[in-house]
Amino acid sequence: MMVINIDKNICTGCRECAKVCPADAIFGEQGQPQTIDTDKCVMCGQCVQKCKSYVSIVSHGTEAYAKVREERNLPKTVEEPLFAAYNVCHLDEVKKALADPNLVTMVQAAPAVRVALAEDFGYPLGSLTDGKMAAALKAVGFDYVYDTNFSADLTIMEEGTELITRVTKGGTLPMFTSCCPGWVTFMERNYPEIKDHLSSCKSPQQMLGTVFKTYGAQINNIDPAKIYSVSVMPCTCKQFECNREEMKDSGFRDVDVVITTRELAYLIKDMGIDFNALPDDAKFDSPLGDYTGAGTIFGVTGGVMEAAIRTGYELITGEPIPNVDVTAVRSTEGFRTAKMQVGDLELRVGVVTGVKNVVPVIEAMKAGKLDLHFIEVMCCPEGCVSGGGEPKLLEDTDRAEAYAARRAATFTHDANLPLRKSHENPSIKKIYEDFLEKPNGHVPHHLLHTEYCKGKNNWKKAHK
Repeated sequence: MMVINIDKNICTGCRECAKVCPADAIFGEQGQPQTIDTDKCVMCGQCVQKCKSYVSIVSHGTEAYAKVREERNLPKTVEEPLFAAYNVCHLDEVKKALADPNLVTMVQAAPAVRVALAEDFGYPLGSLTDGKMAAALKAVGFDYVYDTNFSADLTIMEEGTELITRVTKGGTLPMFTSCCPGWVTFMERNYPEIKDHLSSCKSPQQMLGTVFKTYGAQINNIDPAKIYSVSVMPCTCKQFECNREEMKDSGFRDVDVVITTRELAYLIKDMGIDFNALPDDAKFDSPLGDYTGAGTIFGVTGGVMEAAIRTGYELITGEPIPNVDVTAVRSTEGFRTAKMQVGDLELRVGVVTGVKNVVPVIEAMKAGKLDLHFIEVMCCPEGCVSGGGEPKLLEDTDRAEAYAARRAATFTHDANLPLRKSHENPSIKKIYEDFLEKPNGHVPHHLLHTEYCKGKNNWKKAHK
């Protein structure tokens, strides 16, 4: 089953999806049902966000609507229009795991989820509801409610150390970030020859999935074979990522299943939970739910870069960064570069917004015309806050407002947190002291890093 599909019985051939596809993977005649080229699709879900062709109870009747809903395994409580472009839903698997007394369910939620989830419950665009989200996940019935922000901090320790090693001791430069599976898939399908430029780090989702079944099992005294790992993501490509055959370094699947922000809203409603009545100040479980501001800004373009600089500056110089707000890399442009002095090093970085904009960057690099140390790439228009799994924006006029509001809420959350640098997270310090030993050491390399482009058919296996 494809991660992203277009229902030919619903598609009217407006080709709006083809216009937003960053990989040029959608083809078909105007006015005719469209087709996805699986050899090109990076599963980002931008077509899902854009699609305007739909079936609804009002327009097509209860029977026609129920048939489509059943085909997509959606809860019966879902009554909103169902669009031609859609991602495969895995809520049945999650509900089955939650009901299984022999499983211990652990869930993580990405930083971009907390600034968008409430939109599906009537809240203003970009409402920050981290406490309500944590409360909702507990009300749903997960045994442990953790946070991808923790592993975003962990990613900075690993990726930042990897970058510093490449810069100071010699290594392939520029180094590209590897936390966006849409970008990684695009690179593997189109530019496998540059794989050595990609960080070897797994994404925060996969890192935390591995930690769940190793360190998490250890500290909670649980048999890792009984742990069922669920991720709530703004990204439709994350299910593809968790299915990759190599993502099992603990001896178990890092992540068992992924649901999107939209699907979490479906689940909350299906279980009859009153989102509005949930407490605003609920907390994630410790220690794998503890995070800093650096972890939360992973949800916006430039955020991974900024988080890395906040920590990297101190690792290189031994001194705190003069200004923790690294605004020079906050970008919604296609490609932005910046220079900054880090001790004796002039660090040169770039931020790519939208995977289409990475093509000229790669070509310039291959031509020897790009003199940078580190490049962040996010597949979606403004990073994870604009992911294909976020609440659907029915009006195009809402899009810019929603992205801006979600970005603003993300930076507000960062600014209001007591700790804003990944290396200051006490739970990150403790996991290294008690389990991982040191960043980029033997244990982290075995569990938290991977090798991309291991085989040209790898993506196809995960795509099924």
